[in-house]
Amino acid sequence: MTQIKKLIAGNWKMNGSLQANAALLQGLRGGLGQPACNVAVAVPAPYLAQVQALVAGSSIALAAQDVSQHESGAYTGETSAAMLRDFGARYVLVGHSERRQYHGETDAVVAAKAQRALAAGITPIVCVGETLEQREAGQTEAVVKRQLAAVIQANGHCISEIVVAYEPVWAIGTGRTATPEQAQAVHAVLRAQLAAATEQAARIPLLYGGSMNAANAAQLLAQPDIDGGLVGGASLKAEDFLQTIAAAQTNKA
Repeated sequence: MTQIKKLIAGNWKMNGSLQANAALLQGLRGGLGQPACNVAVAVPAPYLAQVQALVAGSSIALAAQDVSQHESGAYTGETSAAMLRDFGARYVLVGHSERRQYHGETDAVVAAKAQRALAAGITPIVCVGETLEQREAGQTEAVVKRQLAAVIQANGHCISEIVVAYEPVWAIGTGRTATPEQAQAVHAVLRAQLAAATEQAARIPLLYGGSMNAANAAQLLAQPDIDGGLVGGASLKAEDFLQTIAAAQTNKA
């Protein structure tokens, strides 16, 4: 059984406004106190400055939703790791299934983004996961191991500084969720793969990211290799997100 402080990270995706963000974070700060788990919110790039100010002095960490694989230069529309660091970003999502699907991000690109984040002192939350077709074809293990292997190969000993999020693509925004047993089986595969790459595998948080919410969080988080959640829609309502965080605090530390 791992001894890792749980991490609950909310991914706002392309949602939010100045007014809505302020109201959401006011609700979160009011109900959060000093949680026993780590908490983060991954916000759209235009709101990094606003949210940096809104979470200042709280236990909520700032996360970005993407980072460029390039250090700087003529890459219009891109955001570098150094820029994210300027805004105090603690985490950044890399390789989210929506980036892989809609923007054609390859395993190599994801690995390079993780590398840029680590070099800037930002923890990459590396997302891996299979589609419904891949699961039905029995390819789940091969797919997630291939995706993670690229990041391990590119980052060497720094791999112990990442976070991994397993997000079955078929369970994102569909209302479908992997059973706790299905999720744990994949997390165990990822843990074993990390253990082969670093002696520090037991300290790498493995998050579940397939429609985790207040109703299913406790069962998922009770699994031995599930160390937190990457929460989508349920992170946009303060009460729902607080209940998910509460579930993390009642499980193993």
